[in-house]
Amino acid sequence: MLVLSRKVGEAIQIGDNITITVVKVSPQGVRIGIDAPPEERISREELIDKTARQEVPEKKVSATRLPR
Repeated sequence: MLVLSRKVGEAIQIGDNITITVVKVSPQGVRIGIDAPPEERISREELIDKTARQEVPEKKVSATRLPR
């Protein structure tokens, strides 16, 4: 994991088209802004975990060999 320090107004560039900017820092947390193309999916981790638990109920799966 890469850990960087940023101040309010400073940004981090990911690739050519994603920018993360620190908008506000308070005792309750950090507010960030994300500038990315609309085709990029951006979600909070806890929502992804919750959705995955709801969408994928436990079930038994049998393995099948596919023909080559």
